[in-house]
Amino acid sequence: MRPKADFKLLMLVSVFSGVLVGMNLLGGKIITIFGIGASVAVFMVPISFAITDIATELYGKRFTRQLTLASMLTLVLLMMYSALFVWLEPNARFGSNDAYALVFGSSLRIIVASIVAFSLAQLQDIFVFEKVRTVTKGRYLWIRTNISTFASELVDTTVFMFIAFYQMTPKFDTLFVLKMIIPYFLLKIAFAVLITPLVYGGVKLLSAKK
Repeated sequence: MRPKADFKLLMLVSVFSGVLVGMNLLGGKIITIFGIGASVAVFMVPISFAITDIATELYGKRFTRQLTLASMLTLVLLMMYSALFVWLEPNARFGSNDAYALVFGSSLRIIVASIVAFSLAQLQDIFVFEKVRTVTKGRYLWIRTNISTFASELVDTTVFMFIAFYQMTPKFDTLFVLKMIIPYFLLKIAFAVLITPLVYGGVKLLSAKK
């Protein structure tokens, strides 16, 4: 029997939504990790997929699809408000409008790429997770969480890179974008493997009796 919704579930939903919003608000900064230039959002993406796996494991794919849809609507609302607030004329007392616009006025193409890529990746994560669970007869949680995350990270990275950067300039042809995808994807799955214990901990915490 699946556990009933309670405060722990609400916390899971809140963290998931917070991570998605954080990825889009904070992800504009590029750092170097093991020689790879990557957005700081790389630290948050694996957590979002871990939460998806926890939710699917305990509450089923229907619930997780609804969670994904609700979170995507949150991102769309955030995108609309960001565009509106950047466009509005600032008060004379507000002297940081250029910095505000620089931080929150991200390219619409980047934001759309993020929403589309993550939506497709999340739905695939749920599908693959359920398929692997059926094949393994509910055993080996670490196998289904990693296989589903690897597949989803590939979709997320590939779709995002092509929507966001393909033909942005003549330099960004297919080969160049693929060269961007490979190291970034490998970095993401490395972090995904490292946080596998988080999935086990989350499942144990949420399934524990009060």
